[in-house]
Amino acid sequence: MWGNAALLRMIANLLFGVSLLLVLYGAVRHVLHLPAFPLNTVELSAAPQQVPVELIERVVREQVRGNFFTVDINRARVAFEQLSWVRKVSVRRKFPWSLEVDVEEQVALGRLNDAALVNTHGEVFAAVSKQALPVFIGQTNMSAQMAEMYVGLSKELGPLQQEIVQLSLSPRFAWQVRLSNGMVLELGREQMRERLARFVEVYPYSLATLSHAVTHVDLRYRNGFAAYLPNGAEVQDKQISGNKV
Repeated sequence: MWGNAALLRMIANLLFGVSLLLVLYGAVRHVLHLPAFPLNTVELSAAPQQVPVELIERVVREQVRGNFFTVDINRARVAFEQLSWVRKVSVRRKFPWSLEVDVEEQVALGRLNDAALVNTHGEVFAAVSKQALPVFIGQTNMSAQMAEMYVGLSKELGPLQQEIVQLSLSPRFAWQVRLSNGMVLELGREQMRERLARFVEVYPYSLATLSHAVTHVDLRYRNGFAAYLPNGAEVQDKQISGNKV
């Protein structure tokens, strides 16, 4: 090998190239760490509504390290996302010498089993809220379906000007809702929105005219429903025919 001049030149050129790359890498790394590139500000794209600004400032002080080029953006993002009421965060460099933080906050849709909150995406999250929220009763892994059902049923109830205060999904996947006037509606396991829409359509002409408040309505009939008064008496809609489904 030592007598092969071409091979020796190739090895020498290779070693020179590697050395040059190492020198350049070191020089660039040194320049990027100089005080000439300070990270002056951290900007929020919008003022938070639920997340206290003091908590955001604490994350900046404790987790944002380095200058404009060396700051660990992923580490900062993860730290922000650990804050209560934060759903998602994006962090990006903004010239000159600042970071821009975009915080997507949780929007609570309901309470799941009085132990956690469910957001508008159907995701379960932990936070403290004093809002008057509907209660979702069911398994945690069904939160997305419950959120979707709540939105759909609320639209159907619009003409009655009643709100859902409790939405329940049984282990057998049967749905039940409790309205703000105290009425409980049994929707069953199929055609829930269609059944509720039918009830809303006939309610002003059937149950709303009763002198006593209806406490429970069973909508699990093919062509009608059965309503129950506080004393246990039953009032059937004249369209009822057939069995429950």
